[in-house]
Amino acid sequence: MTLMKTPIHFEKSDIANLPTKHGHFKVRAYKEGSQEHLAIFTENFEKKEVPLVRIHSQCLTGDTFGSIKCDCNNQLHKALELIAKEGGLIIYHAQEGRNIGLLNKLNAYALQDQGRNTIEANIELGFQPDQRTYDVVNEIFKDFGLTKIRLLTNNPAKVLVVEGLNVEIVERIPIIIDSNPYNEGYLKTKKDHMGHYLD
Repeated sequence: MTLMKTPIHFEKSDIANLPTKHGHFKVRAYKEGSQEHLAIFTENFEKKEVPLVRIHSQCLTGDTFGSIKCDCNNQLHKALELIAKEGGLIIYHAQEGRNIGLLNKLNAYALQDQGRNTIEANIELGFQPDQRTYDVVNEIFKDFGLTKIRLLTNNPAKVLVVEGLNVEIVERIPIIIDSNPYNEGYLKTKKDHMGHYLD
């Protein structure tokens, strides 16, 4: 007997305006269990045949506090700039620390301070290197009727996720950020162990 997967229930907010320093966006929240994700999109989004899309994984330390241990803040703001100009969508994917949560992410940071890389730290804490799930991405893609996109990413896993949702990637656009002494090891792990396109 095949067990059917329990359908995931999503609660959606109304659409609101989101004026930012990068431009004027619209925003809608998607609640999935205890996680609340965002779809941030331009007003001309529906007129774009092949919109620019980024799936941005939440990083409180980088996105909010400007940590330079990672490249998350710079990638997010670069994506907002590009999408404000060209029209498109950012899915703010609320799965902190590759979905191990903030507390465990900081425990992983402490292990990284002792010399582990991001993958080793997650495994030592009893997690997979990457525990993210993408059901909400599928929900948002369906909500917006997306069938073709230009994907802003360096991550080959996200390319596979999008292709697995039967959305055609017409173009993959990298977001390459200059390294600094605090994130060189992090970026090297992304490139050498996770296959990120960082050349």
